[in-house]
Amino acid sequence: MIWYTVLVLAVGGERLAELAVARRNARWSLARGAVEHGRGHYPAMVVLHTGLLLGCLAEARYGHRPFLPALGLPALAVVVLAQGLRWWCISALGPRWNTKVLVVPGLPLVTAGPYRLRWLRHPNYAAVAAEGVALPLVHTAWLTAVVFTLLNAWLLAVRIRCENAALATAGTAT
Repeated sequence: MIWYTVLVLAVGGERLAELAVARRNARWSLARGAVEHGRGHYPAMVVLHTGLLLGCLAEARYGHRPFLPALGLPALAVVVLAQGLRWWCISALGPRWNTKVLVVPGLPLVTAGPYRLRWLRHPNYAAVAAEGVALPLVHTAWLTAVVFTLLNAWLLAVRIRCENAALATAGTAT
């Protein structure tokens, strides 16, 4: 369980790094006239992602969930791949990436990196969804995986609709 706690804390540290990048990028965007959209769903997103990390640890410990290598090792591989995809997205979007929906009017859509893949319109959200299933399953926390996935599906429906509308009002097409 100690190594799983270290893994979950490392993912939490990665989230803090994302927030630092997002704050820096927000300053860049706002200096260029960015407009924020969807403030209402952002607190729910913070609570959900914090709950994922806490749920992983609580369920593994208090639910007495075992580590099953046949499930845990592939799930760990998915977690690592999801992190790689997320940082590829962050890199491709550069200063335009953010945890909030900030759109600088007049900027064209990014079509580099994973955003050039026509069959994967929202690669960052695919990474979030994959990680939300895989991280709990590394230590058989199936209840956390199910609850996060259901709530995240609802939240992503709201978020993607908001983001697409924001990009459309900025004069770009999604």
